[in-house]
Amino acid sequence: MKNITITPDRIGFDFDGVIADIGEAFLRIACNDYGYCSFRLEDITSFHVESCTSIPETVVRTIFDDILADSLTTGLLPNPGALDVIRDLATRSKVTIITARSFDQPVSDWLEHYLAPDVCRKINLIAMHDHDRKVEYIKQENLQFFVDDRAETCAQVAAAKLHPLLYHQPWNTSWTDIHVVHDWQQIAALIEKE
Repeated sequence: MKNITITPDRIGFDFDGVIADIGEAFLRIACNDYGYCSFRLEDITSFHVESCTSIPETVVRTIFDDILADSLTTGLLPNPGALDVIRDLATRSKVTIITARSFDQPVSDWLEHYLAPDVCRKINLIAMHDHDRKVEYIKQENLQFFVDDRAETCAQVAAAKLHPLLYHQPWNTSWTDIHVVHDWQQIAALIEKE
């Protein structure tokens, strides 16, 4: 993939864990609201947080439900560089975001908070409530590349003869056969320049 240049209209993005720093939000809320302060991001080695920490599943679920229901009030922040790349892409193409969230409104509110109206108008946001159906929407939007932090989704994208980019997070480091991007600078370097 090192020699591949991605045209702006052929790449899509997951939201949580790729555009938005859900790991930071989870850890902050776990500490501030529930007293679980001994964990670092590196300790979350599974997509199922309760399986790799001593935080009870009910607390894990409540924290994620709160973040998903109201991303602004819970203080969900952008990953470094994400908004700059999205702003640049929006000057050249629509920007497709496909999230497994059930509702798009909290994501729309978050995007409208962080991005100018002219950028938001260029965003095609799809909330589809199912990690395992993303390939269907990726194909529907005629994308060839998709950035996701969930390795299983990336494997499904690869199985569909498309090109996944696994956004590096501690919960996906055991996957070695998928192209990994460590930050938004690496993503930007793969995208065709004007």
